[in-house]
Amino acid sequence: MSELKLGIPKGSLEEMTIALFKKSGWKISTTSRSYFPSIDDATIRCSLARPQEMSRYVESGTLDVAITGKDWTMENGSDVHVVCEMVYSKTSFRPTRWVLAVPQDSGVKTIEDLRGKRISTEMVNFTKRYFAERQIPVEVEFSWGATEAKAAEGLVDAIVEVTETGSTIRAHGLKIIHELMESCPQLIANKTAWQDPWKRAKIEQIQLLLQGALSAEDKVGIKLNVAEADLDKVVQLIPSITAPTIATLYQSAALKGVKWYSIESVIAENVVRDLIPQLIQNGAVGIIEYPLNKII
Repeated sequence: MSELKLGIPKGSLEEMTIALFKKSGWKISTTSRSYFPSIDDATIRCSLARPQEMSRYVESGTLDVAITGKDWTMENGSDVHVVCEMVYSKTSFRPTRWVLAVPQDSGVKTIEDLRGKRISTEMVNFTKRYFAERQIPVEVEFSWGATEAKAAEGLVDAIVEVTETGSTIRAHGLKIIHELMESCPQLIANKTAWQDPWKRAKIEQIQLLLQGALSAEDKVGIKLNVAEADLDKVVQLIPSITAPTIATLYQSAALKGVKWYSIESVIAENVVRDLIPQLIQNGAVGIIEYPLNKII
């Protein structure tokens, strides 16, 4: 039987990635003692690896396909096929940012002011390339952790660190003066595996369903009934991906003397709380809201 070797990112993205696969149709089970999770698909073999290392394993063929951050693929300079980008993180559905931060009282205002200064970061190779491309000589050292504290305590002049909101950076008495890049998870494939017809079809199946699950993440389905006299004004209230689905209720006119319609649509979850009262005020009844797994 053919087998696809799939890499799952260990660490901050692990829980969110496994939840995304579950919505996509695959159940992945992990234990604290194993780096090889089980999956309910006999054609897939899963491995856990740190996102920082993942692109190297894909490039070498140890893994056929994996999810890892765009930032770490760029840091490693890995020669892989990027299948797609998927915007999600450990706390939100937006990209993360790699930023340059300095102490609040620092005289450094721009990246040019760091000429000859020391920077601490996990993204050493990318940071070196970034400053070299701008012909700004700096000393870049690898940070083993607690990166913000190094700048706050004056051990380095600046840091390059990843953030979603900037709150942790500000909490350490630092300020962001420049954004180097945005990053999000990517589905990446080994180039040889991508050329294999069976593996490519399996990877494309994973891509389709993962992106479908992400598309449904902040949306819900809504169903309701409405009499013919109120149909047009209710339809005008309902947003939709294309247009609401409208169907007549079986024998409604014969039973009640009034023709009734069923309306169904997919809408953003954050508008439902305001929409439902408006629908009721305009004649809608039997309103049902339901979660979605995928939109394809």
